[in-house]
Amino acid sequence: MIYIDNRQKSIKVEESLENTLKEVIDYALKEEGVKIDYEVSVIFVDNETIREINKENRNVDKVTDVLSFPMLDYDEDKVFKDMYTEYEFEDEYFDCGNLVLGDIALSLEKAEEQSTEYGHSFLREATYLTVHSVLHLMGYDHMVEEDKMKMRKREEEILLHFDIKR
Repeated sequence: MIYIDNRQKSIKVEESLENTLKEVIDYALKEEGVKIDYEVSVIFVDNETIREINKENRNVDKVTDVLSFPMLDYDEDKVFKDMYTEYEFEDEYFDCGNLVLGDIALSLEKAEEQSTEYGHSFLREATYLTVHSVLHLMGYDHMVEEDKMKMRKREEEILLHFDIKR
C-alpha cells in the first residue's frame, strides 16, 4: 500500500503524477526484493515545511529536496535484499498485515526548482527523488563514494525501466 498525502499548495498535483510515483515505488520495491505486502507513506510538502522537518529530524536548518525515514534497520553495507530474504520480521514492523517500510517527504517546490536548474522535466526530477528516497528505505546510502556509485546505478536502472532519462 502506498499512501500519498499532498500537504502543499505551491505545485498543482495531477492524478497522473501520483499514479506514476506509485508505479515507480512499487516497481523499485519489487526490484529490491520486497515480495510481501508493504506500506510506504509519501507526503508532498513545500520548501518551508521540508526545512522544518530537516531541522527537527536531522538538526539541519536548510531546505532539501527529499527526506527518507526508513523503519527497518540495516547492517553496514547491507540493503534489504541482502538481509531480509527470509522475511522474518517482528510484529512491530507490520500494520494491518503490511510491512511498514517507511516515510518519504518530498518538496515538490524544490523538485520544480531543480528540474529547471538541471534542464529536465519536473516529472523526471520528482520520479528521480522518489526512487532515491525509496532506495534509502531499502538501506542504500551515499556517504562514501563506492556506496554513492552503487546507489546512482540502481536509480538509473529503475528510471530507465520507465524510459525516464535526464
